[in-house]
Amino acid sequence: MQLKTTALTGIIFLATAFGAACQTVPAGTFQVGAAKVDITTPQNELPKGYLGILDKVYSRAIVIDNGHTSAALISLDAGAAPASMCTAIRQRMEKELGIPAVNVLITATHSHSVPGVFPMFVRPGAAPDPTLQGRVEAYEDRVFQSAKMAKEKLQPARISYGTGVSYMNVQRDMIDPGTHGWWEGANYGGLSDKTIAVIKFESLSGEPIAIYYNYAMHAVITGTLDLVSGDAPGAVSRYIESHFNDKVVALWSEGAAGDQNPIFFQQTYDLRKIRVDDFARQGKDISNAMPPGGQGLDRSNPEVAHLMEEQKQMITSMGQIIGEEVLRVVRQAKDGVTDGRILGRATTITCPGRERTNEGRGGIAGTYKDGPPVELNLGLLMIDDIAIGAVDGEVYNLIAQRLKAESPYKETMMATLTNGMAMSGYIPDDASFGHETFEVLSSRLKPGCAETKIVDGIIGMMPRITY
Repeated sequence: MQLKTTALTGIIFLATAFGAACQTVPAGTFQVGAAKVDITTPQNELPKGYLGILDKVYSRAIVIDNGHTSAALISLDAGAAPASMCTAIRQRMEKELGIPAVNVLITATHSHSVPGVFPMFVRPGAAPDPTLQGRVEAYEDRVFQSAKMAKEKLQPARISYGTGVSYMNVQRDMIDPGTHGWWEGANYGGLSDKTIAVIKFESLSGEPIAIYYNYAMHAVITGTLDLVSGDAPGAVSRYIESHFNDKVVALWSEGAAGDQNPIFFQQTYDLRKIRVDDFARQGKDISNAMPPGGQGLDRSNPEVAHLMEEQKQMITSMGQIIGEEVLRVVRQAKDGVTDGRILGRATTITCPGRERTNEGRGGIAGTYKDGPPVELNLGLLMIDDIAIGAVDGEVYNLIAQRLKAESPYKETMMATLTNGMAMSGYIPDDASFGHETFEVLSSRLKPGCAETKIVDGIIGMMPRITY
């Protein structure tokens, strides 16, 4: 029997560790609500190394209900979302809001310009913070409140899906033309998925409620400024929300961007060269290592100041350009559904681990010894026939491309850095393990496991429908 992916009627067969289980998942009429809450660290609480606030950062949430169950999509302007935080928030949402924890996806936009309130994200050299526990609890509460406010705004809704194209990302693993070794740069011929996947949530009268969009691009443009910023993802969401007079909440979902940079990144490369040269004059070689943020940059240097101002302009420009493509898709996505199923699943996969025994950011072959096994947590959220596969790490782009190619659902996307931050480091596809880039060299995964296990693991959780 041919697989049908219209989930309005029929029996759903769910894959489990023990085979296919027959289970009826009821459909119902959709209601949707959305909200956002400011999660910006106050100026007087910024950790050492941060100089101020460029733009505010948010927790954005969408809650979907169909009368039988509910789900939530949360996007955080943050570098990552630690598993402990995600677990605490999801469990609280289940207890107080009735949203099953397995139906909640908390995704970090991966902005490199947001301080974390969690110990793993405190910058090196920062003094111990006796108020840390209270700050963690306050942060978690603000994220929870964004979901609570979204649920309070539930209204009958129509949900539609569409895709667009943006050329703002580029593969960043490349051979340096000068050294002929692997390095980070703009590899225009490298593999790169330009797709923007968009889910539109609108009222029955056609008024937009929320937009969830998925794109594969690192948020690293403002990383050297040492100013709090949502970087490009924040700029895109602000542009979309402003277009609708802030009556819409727009969520950036981080695609498989492990090897994807913004295509316009020259200011950062120029600043890197200035910093390398400055350190060299002090007798220090950082050409194959990079201090965090803008550490070591002379901000009184007019050229440094000029390049940093261009970085600020760049996120605004990219916000408008990517935002316009999202809006184009939103305008054209008209065939929405008003009822359907909601289904969440989660599983854990394990791959052999390794530990690196030498150093170097790129261009030097890595040497390794066996390390402990690495766990990766996977998730799946189905909103009718829209499949959002989730991974708690930084995934190389080709793995998501393979997932979409092999998925039985044409409306499939991958949300990375979701519901935690794996201890794997980067997650390269099998072929990319031959690259001597910092992402591959630093990965704690042995080659030959993660790509297939991620793709098979997510697809294995997808419902099979028969009639």
